[in-house]
Formats: sequence, C-alpha cells, structure tokens
Amino acid sequence: MPDFRKLSSSMFASPQIGPEDIDAAKDQGIAMIVNNRPDGEEPSAPQSDEIAALTREAGLDYVAIPIGHSGFSEPQVDEMVAALEAADGPVLAYCRSGTRSTFLWALAQAKSGASPDEIVSAAMAAGYDVSPIRPMLDMFAAR
Repeated sequence: MPDFRKLSSSMFASPQIGPEDIDAAKDQGIAMIVNNRPDGEEPSAPQSDEIAALTREAGLDYVAIPIGHSGFSEPQVDEMVAALEAADGPVLAYCRSGTRSTFLWALAQAKSGASPDEIVSAAMAAGYDVSPIRPMLDMFAAR
C-alpha cells in the first residue's frame, strides 16, 4: 500500500513512488504527480522520464520540480505555486522520503498567503516536521 500522506484536502506527499503507485494514485483521485527528486539521486529508483510516461499513460498530469540537497530556490517555490494552481484535482508530490516535497508545498502555501502556523500543523499531522524552514515560511507569509 502506498504511503501517500495527506497534507490538505488537495495535497499529498510521498516517499519515492514506483510504477505500481501510479494506478493507486489515480484510484485515490490524484490528478497530478509532482516529482521533487532529481534524476540520478538514486540510480536504482525510477527516474523522471519513466514516471512521467507512466503518469501520462494513466491520464494524470505530471510536473518535475527537482530539489537537490543544496536546498530550495524561489523559482522552485514559484513553480510549485503554479503547479498547484494548474492542478485539476488533488496533487501527489514525491521525493526520497516526502520531506522535500512537504517543504516545497509548505513554502508554496506560505507564498500564497496561508498561515505558517496552519502549514506547520498540517505537516506535523502528516508526520513531517517543517520547523527547519519556519523562518522561510514566515518570510514568504509576510510578503
């Protein structure tokens, strides 16, 4: 069973997905898959082109916003905001553990005006600690 963790009614985060998880995502009403894992990070894991092709075959939208270990940039946050706005239903974002996906979602939410306290609570309820990026959440929310 896939480990899709609910961050909101329209957003889920997950560790690395495989081909078998795409049908499970579709069955759960996911409309878009966002890949936050850079190609080559784990050579034995399915790479972006494989997941993209299978996702599109299943009739779902696919976006790649790779987040390396060097951290997040504002253009990546803007890409996530745009992906969430373009989604025609719930979104599933994945990376190695789901943490980078949750961080990127949290930053996109703050930039879109959501309360940092509510973002932190939602992430914690899904099992993710976003306290390392709390200053960035506060900064985006204050703009």
